[in-house]
Amino acid sequence: MNQMTKPAATYKGTDHWTTKDNGAAKLFMFNKCDGDPAKAVGTILFVHGSSMAGQPTFDLQVPGRPFSSSMDYFASIGFDVWTVDMEGYGRSTKDRDNNAPISQGADDCYAAAQYIQKLRGNKQFMVYGISSGALRAAMFAERHPELVARLALDAFVWTGEGSPTLAERKKKLPDFIKINRRPMSKPFIHSVFDRDHPDTAERNVIEAFADAVVALDDSVPTGTYVDMCSRLPVVNPDKITVPTLIMRGQHDGIASMEDLIKFFEKLPNPDKQFTVMSGISHASFQQKNYMMVYHILASFFTQPEPVYKG
Repeated sequence: MNQMTKPAATYKGTDHWTTKDNGAAKLFMFNKCDGDPAKAVGTILFVHGSSMAGQPTFDLQVPGRPFSSSMDYFASIGFDVWTVDMEGYGRSTKDRDNNAPISQGADDCYAAAQYIQKLRGNKQFMVYGISSGALRAAMFAERHPELVARLALDAFVWTGEGSPTLAERKKKLPDFIKINRRPMSKPFIHSVFDRDHPDTAERNVIEAFADAVVALDDSVPTGTYVDMCSRLPVVNPDKITVPTLIMRGQHDGIASMEDLIKFFEKLPNPDKQFTVMSGISHASFQQKNYMMVYHILASFFTQPEPVYKG
């Protein structure tokens, strides 16, 4: 697939809202589509991670960086593209007494999918999640396989064994347990890019990303950190029955190769792929090699269904 099928462009997005828990919480969603959604090649739901909302992660605009927004790129190749702010992030409800654990994030994915399904009439989604967003997406697929056509898990972690990032994070677990929200700042965003392998992302992209994150959140929930430090594994690969892609950055410290391969081996659907992304650390869409990441994901999402299954 040609990575630049159209000139890099910014597509107009639209805001959407849905509710959950009988209206107790509002979830913000953002959508981009080039043309008639009914003619889209598929519908993508992007699921963000622990420390940033949907738009900074998936619709980051950086002058001089073609298709800096993954939403723009996937809209340009024909997809109807959505992201949802989990409860506690971005423009979604932040004032309820919870720390937004991974299980709640899977519920948020379901609420968003139900809204999009009613609006568009489609039956299934291409789902991509990154970091704790990959855990949310995997749990969503485990609970609702009928809604997921293909599942991509980037910067994913299963048991946490062999993860240097989680080993460091566990040192602060007692503090995370005491509070529902932790502070968010530009220096913290910088540390995400510097902790594994510096120089995998351009400094102006990191700065733009940090600006976009803190414009929406000065604090974020602690629930995913608590789960990833004390409750893994939270998903069962034996119960993820949909076609699945595991995406691991070469330098990512969140999951060991051994941990991911063991997870991959247990996935029951033979339509599965494992890819190692050269030169990538943790936040793959903000890396220097981001177009390579798009290509890998687009190839999986546009793969023809097997004619023969044996």
